[in-house]
Amino acid sequence: MGDEKKVEKMYKEFKDIQNIIDNIEIDTKIKKTIEEKYVKIDEIYKDFMDNYLDFREICDHLFDGIYISDGATGKTIFVNKAYLRYTEIPKEKLIGRSVEEITKEGLYKGAVTMEVIRRKEPVNSVGKILGNNKEVLVSGAPIFDENGNVKLVVINNRDISELKRLERLNLKLNEDKEKAEEEINYLRRQQNFSGNIVIDNHMKEIFKLINNIASTDVTVLITGETGTGKEVVADEIYHRSKRRDKPFIKVNCAAIPKELLESELFGYEEGAFTDAKKSGKIGLFELANGGTILLDEIAEMELSLQSKLLRVLQTKEIRRIGGHKSILLDVRVIASTNKNLQEEVYKGTFREDLYYRLNVVPIVINPLRERKDAIPLLAREFLRKYNKKHAKDVVIEEEAISLFKQYEWPGNIRELENLIERMVVTNNVGVITRDEVSSVLGLKNRKVDELGTKPLKDMVEELEKDVIISAIKKYGSVNKAASVLGLSQPALWKKCQKFNINTKDLLS
Repeated sequence: MGDEKKVEKMYKEFKDIQNIIDNIEIDTKIKKTIEEKYVKIDEIYKDFMDNYLDFREICDHLFDGIYISDGATGKTIFVNKAYLRYTEIPKEKLIGRSVEEITKEGLYKGAVTMEVIRRKEPVNSVGKILGNNKEVLVSGAPIFDENGNVKLVVINNRDISELKRLERLNLKLNEDKEKAEEEINYLRRQQNFSGNIVIDNHMKEIFKLINNIASTDVTVLITGETGTGKEVVADEIYHRSKRRDKPFIKVNCAAIPKELLESELFGYEEGAFTDAKKSGKIGLFELANGGTILLDEIAEMELSLQSKLLRVLQTKEIRRIGGHKSILLDVRVIASTNKNLQEEVYKGTFREDLYYRLNVVPIVINPLRERKDAIPLLAREFLRKYNKKHAKDVVIEEEAISLFKQYEWPGNIRELENLIERMVVTNNVGVITRDEVSSVLGLKNRKVDELGTKPLKDMVEELEKDVIISAIKKYGSVNKAASVLGLSQPALWKKCQKFNINTKDLLS
């Protein structure tokens, strides 16, 4: 029976006695004294009921183990349910027995009760439950009587084996996190970004625009034929932006099966569909949160998914497939395509509202055939790159480079780069000749075939350039070449500048 019930029973018995006394003839003075005692007992009872807390019930609801002993011999008086639960020691082996008995029996190691009694101050230690090999943090404190003697010792036991397990798990998670961050940083450094991009007049204009917008979060739409360098431009925007140390996720919308693209972009929750991962999956938008996402080949996205993408761009939040919670996004969006999106809008294959949402800042990259001045620069850069990659020392004749301008380059920069690498790898003599390039590009009979299809002025200029290059190489001097060609030295220098002829390369 709890203390509250006991007091209630005693008070009821007292009231019964009070009724009996009230009906007995006794001395007035004695009766007055008894009535004063009645009032005092009523006050004590009311105060007790107002402030009563069931000590045992409270202790049994604590997470930590509570152990109480007397202050003389260390005899166990009370243990709560938590103490019994994690020590797994039966109550009968504790109550009424001293700490020394319990320790000698091999139930517990590291008790502090007797040390608290001896020192008359709080004592902390680490104990061990020998039956189940659990470690506990032990904190003991004395309770004193009115004479300053230790009346009781209260021990708080906290199971630290679980804390240690969580600590080890947390350490492992931190190690995994550090490792993942290192891997991400490594992969980020391995992205196809050299920082040394060939800049021709067309790209100079594009880079001016990039410098103006890179530090903002404005959405960019990059258009251009396949192989013109759309991804390179996207890389430049990212690396010059304030998000350059954050994720940069590239999504090729044409490479992912249409039925999977939505789940790849937005992720899904457990059980969202058949064969879904048990733990669900994070989407690429979520993975890019805080950084930048490149939606390459955006024109290949189906209309149904385009509407969902439009909503994401408008609300700046996503919801995983099968999920009910919205996830806020802070992502810079760059889109690219080799198609004319306006034409796709007219055809009905691309949403007009999504087009305008993406086309905030348009960047159009011209094909290589419209950027002839970039061809020699690119060719030399790729030659340097693949000589280094394949440990070669191949050079290319200036006449060979001049032939590149006669080709239309349907594959644009990518085609030129692949061609240079192939010629570097397969070359065994150390020189890429004009004839080799002419053969590879199918230009051997081009001069005759072009009659009537190419302006005479262009053909004359190409011939004039070829003659100047041959003369400088043959005579090893601009002065001598000018004399043989019947030109003044300044006149020949002007023609070299006009035709982008690098005399240093020719004379080296």
